[in-house]
Amino acid sequence: MIYPKIPLAQSIIQICLAKGVTTIIISPGSRNAPLTIGFVNNPAFQCYSIADERCAAFFALGIAQQTKQPVALVCTSGSALLNYYPAFAEAFYSQIPLIVISADRPQSKIDIGDGQTIRQENVFANHSLYNANLNEVVSKEKDYKINEAIDIALNEKGPVHINAPFEEPLYETVSELSIDIMVNAFANLNPLPAIENLSEFASIWNTSTRKMILVGVNDPDMISDKTIHFLADDQSVVVMTETTSNLHHPNFINNIDTIITPFKSDDFETFSPEILVTFGGMIVSKRIKAFLRKYKPKHHWHIDTLRAYDTFGALTKHFNVNPNSFFEAFLPLTTAIKSDYFIKMDAVQTSRKEKHRAYLSKIPFSDFVVFEKVIKGLPINSQLQISNSSAIRYAQLIDIHPSIDVYCNRGTSGIDGSTSTAIGAAVSSFGRDEKQTVFITGDIGFLYDSNALWNQYIPKNFKIILINNGGGGIFRILPGHEETPVFNTFFETSHCLTAEHLAKMYGFDYSIASDEGSLETSLTALYNQSDRPSILEIFTPTLDNDRILLQYFEELI
Repeated sequence: MIYPKIPLAQSIIQICLAKGVTTIIISPGSRNAPLTIGFVNNPAFQCYSIADERCAAFFALGIAQQTKQPVALVCTSGSALLNYYPAFAEAFYSQIPLIVISADRPQSKIDIGDGQTIRQENVFANHSLYNANLNEVVSKEKDYKINEAIDIALNEKGPVHINAPFEEPLYETVSELSIDIMVNAFANLNPLPAIENLSEFASIWNTSTRKMILVGVNDPDMISDKTIHFLADDQSVVVMTETTSNLHHPNFINNIDTIITPFKSDDFETFSPEILVTFGGMIVSKRIKAFLRKYKPKHHWHIDTLRAYDTFGALTKHFNVNPNSFFEAFLPLTTAIKSDYFIKMDAVQTSRKEKHRAYLSKIPFSDFVVFEKVIKGLPINSQLQISNSSAIRYAQLIDIHPSIDVYCNRGTSGIDGSTSTAIGAAVSSFGRDEKQTVFITGDIGFLYDSNALWNQYIPKNFKIILINNGGGGIFRILPGHEETPVFNTFFETSHCLTAEHLAKMYGFDYSIASDEGSLETSLTALYNQSDRPSILEIFTPTLDNDRILLQYFEELI
């Protein structure tokens, strides 16, 4: 076996191995050579080389998103490390385990004018669950910090930072380890408390006629069928889900904006809940947030093993427990109460669905038509990765087949790494269950993360559906839109770019659609072709999309 000669590098590598951190994303560099040598020469590690550190971090996030296991990132010193920050922040808010291992100059070289040198210690302090600032001295304390970082990443589901200074020479190797590492047993740093006495909360529940369950970002198959059916059958309960909730039942409201956007004051009063129960991650819908902030529930209970955000300014209880465990203990304590809460909301939903279908049948080719046809045409049992901004918001308006798993970077809601994340998720899924990954994105997000395609690991069945409306279309539906050069340049970012040459450069199959007929034909061809990854670019009219979407909400009334 080949090992780096530097003891600190040996320690990091061997402790990662002992703790089961075996997926390593490496960006080429010199200062991180000791780590690279050790990781890539040990067959126990699965190593990937991604040159662009920002893309590498989101690629790692996509893998960790799927495996639920920590993925390690390795980079050289200097500004390379800073490029991890967008994905690092996303991992923090999306509760995804990442371990950043940065090579550094020794402390004596910092701030003396040495090249490729910045202040790397604690650089992620605002979003890091743990910062292990190491030195080159072999010690048990150093091993403890490495152990602690890895345990925290897994226990607390988030990012940690290990900063490791290396002095030259960097490339020397040995055939035997020179260190004896300390590896502590996996420590459950935050054991879940026993479920508290729920009788007080059951009493509140049992006297309320208006209970709303609101589910944000949630992994597939997390909630038991028993709980789903119980909530769906309770006439005093309205369950509102988002596309990213991966929670389905015919009685659940899965198009929140379609339901509540046309509400008047009387409607908000009628449907404002007395009890709001939330679980899952971030909520996409701005309208439901505005609704619940203005018409605050008397009780807001959030169920999560780690944290509870007071999103609506009404949080009264955080149940520090898994949602399934909570409902298993709580539901036997509940009793039925006469209520028309669900019946009234269901009537609204039925009316909205009829008007939705009528509107879609009469509008011209546009973003709305494209999203409807693309989402309805997704392969059964596939994985959908979707970018932020307009893409995820259109998806919220359209029913999706329950067999399709949906993911989106909603922790920070940025456009910066959606493609890289989708590719990482596709690599992980392809290796585990061969599930096809489809990525739906807008043109600005795709162009912003185009280096994501500079990746030799992309599965041949990976599909990108790129909806190109010539700019940041979401800004056209926000207050302040005016057709001026300032708006077009500095808000919408108007452009005439396409993905054709990028597809050719990176070896993607490429096709286009610009009307309903070509879209239908192209979608069929897209899913029938699996010899290499593919991009279907769909061109929609820039100046019509916002009008069509805004008119949709008008016609729902």
